Amino acid sequence: MIDPKLVSLLEVCETGNFTRAAEHLSLTQPAVSQHIHALEQELGVHIFERSNNALHTTREGEIVVKYAKRMMALQRNMLTALTSEREQIASLTVGITHTAESNAIAEALARYVELHENVTIKIITSSVDKLCGMLKNFEIDFAIIDGKKPDPAFRYLMLDTDSLMLIVSPEHRLARSASVTIDDLLHEKLILRLPNSSTRKLFTSALECQGLSLRGFNVVLEIDNIATIKDLIRRDFGVSVLARSACMDEISKHKLVALPINNLPMMMETNLVCPPDFDHPELLSEIVRCYHETLGGPKAGAAR
Repeated sequence: MIDPKLVSLLEVCETGNFTRAAEHLSLTQPAVSQHIHALEQELGVHIFERSNNALHTTREGEIVVKYAKRMMALQRNMLTALTSEREQIASLTVGITHTAESNAIAEALARYVELHENVTIKIITSSVDKLCGMLKNFEIDFAIIDGKKPDPAFRYLMLDTDSLMLIVSPEHRLARSASVTIDDLLHEKLILRLPNSSTRKLFTSALECQGLSLRGFNVVLEIDNIATIKDLIRRDFGVSVLARSACMDEISKHKLVALPINNLPMMMETNLVCPPDFDHPELLSEIVRCYHETLGGPKAGAAR
């Protein structure tokens, strides 16, 4: 099992304080200090340093903490797998990006659970970078993300393709247009995702390919939450560039309108991503099937 010294280390990192860590672990403060000192002696590094009366990890300490988290996650996964084997209950932790969360994926996962009553799924929503980090730390079983990261540590199964479009309210002056131009966007109040989102990066990249920059546009709000962006668009506070799939429900109910932007192709993939040694590839394939049944048509994913 995990070395108690590593448990103390992670608790000190979490609380930023030896005394609070000791309280949480039901240990004495000297015992926690001794754990950290012994760990430093074993590894030949200084893990913590004090600056302005605050506790900080050193660069070597950050490496130790990173791997300690992975060891803890592996132990949790082992215990979960053993429990599942004994009780015939499977528990999955799935990471989903904000864009993916807003389309048919959550419904597909619910459909999968409905077909497998012994399965429970926990969904965590975050950015692509954070989810990939959680995969490497074994904190999630697999993720559903926009696009893909060029990393040999992952295996991909394409779920769907999507495109970014201009999203406006039905009352907007452009709502009845078949398409819009980049010049049309210059006169609009743009409500965009944050710069680190895949949606924003793809939009920015497409503009750069046309020799343009976002600095020439009127970006009035930057928001991470897609539901908030869609609500503001419905109330005509501005327009946005979002994945069409993220707005499908509102489009079908005529609450939002999606318009292609001429000469600005912005295609993106939605992928299931997992470690190469993921033990249940058939599970991923079935989730792909559930997803396309949710959309109303069969399609097969392709592992790459």
